[in-house]
Amino acid sequence: MKRENLTDEQLLYQWASLVLPYLSPRDLAASACACRTLSLIASGVTSRRTADAARGLERYPIPFGNATASPHPYSYFLYTPHPILSPSPSSSFSQSWGGEGTRGSATDCERLQSLRSCFGGFEVGCDCDRCEEGRCSCWSDMELGVLKECGENCACGLTCENRRTRSGIPIRLKIVRDARKGWSLHAAEAIRRGDFVCEYAGEYLTTEEAQIRLKTYDELSLKGTISPALLVVREHLPSGKACLRVNIDATKIGNAARFINHSCDGGNLKLLLVRNSGSLLPRLCFFASVDISEDEELSFSYGASAIKENSLPCFCGSANCSGVLPSEET
Repeated sequence: MKRENLTDEQLLYQWASLVLPYLSPRDLAASACACRTLSLIASGVTSRRTADAARGLERYPIPFGNATASPHPYSYFLYTPHPILSPSPSSSFSQSWGGEGTRGSATDCERLQSLRSCFGGFEVGCDCDRCEEGRCSCWSDMELGVLKECGENCACGLTCENRRTRSGIPIRLKIVRDARKGWSLHAAEAIRRGDFVCEYAGEYLTTEEAQIRLKTYDELSLKGTISPALLVVREHLPSGKACLRVNIDATKIGNAARFINHSCDGGNLKLLLVRNSGSLLPRLCFFASVDISEDEELSFSYGASAIKENSLPCFCGSANCSGVLPSEET
């Protein structure tokens, strides 16, 4: 249909269908009040956002469960299936979410994923046709909490058994609203002990930037205006004399792992650092530490808890709950 033959309402519908999926929840709600057409489109955007937090970027949709029980049916953030380098403070990124019949689009945020090539700083890798434990140079037993896998420069294919964590989230998950905890991540199918569950994706930060953000997040958390998702992990080097600090912030840009809550008893997930051949930076990946039932909440230990001024309360419900959430001393 030619543009000159379209009515004003049809033109509005076409325009709004392209623009509204880029809006924040507040702006989306405001646009819905303008007219009936925008209200219908905004309602559809909200419904599709609730149906899949992953924007079609994962193997399976990751829906927000029991969202109708909350005035906020979904949590708004930019989705990336893989860790990215932190954009500069002056950068502005957007992502279409909830458009009709659309998958995750090639937006500014998704173009950041091309920065993964920065992690493969060395042209090294195995030349195996088929990788096997004990024969592949990339395959090694877990050492000091670090798992080694094949990387982008390896000759083996994507079906290689030593690439378990490289193809996104392999299982069905869902995000559920809890009255006290807020959003939480649950298994939508049974998971066996030792299975890979998901990677912790977000922005790689320098330690200096992480400390600045942590201070800001602590202040905003006390006001209840933000739910931070900045994970700090230390990798001890083989010499034992030094360690590498890994900071990944999924507060604004991340994946479903940002909804995994703390449990004082250690939870049902184990966090491992994964190094891929040729990669400069390690990745943080979750594996099931026990058999997990369908609908069971996924959790892990954020670290040791210590009561201090302005500590946030813990609602994990475990028998040995300390009553407060762990926090990174900055």
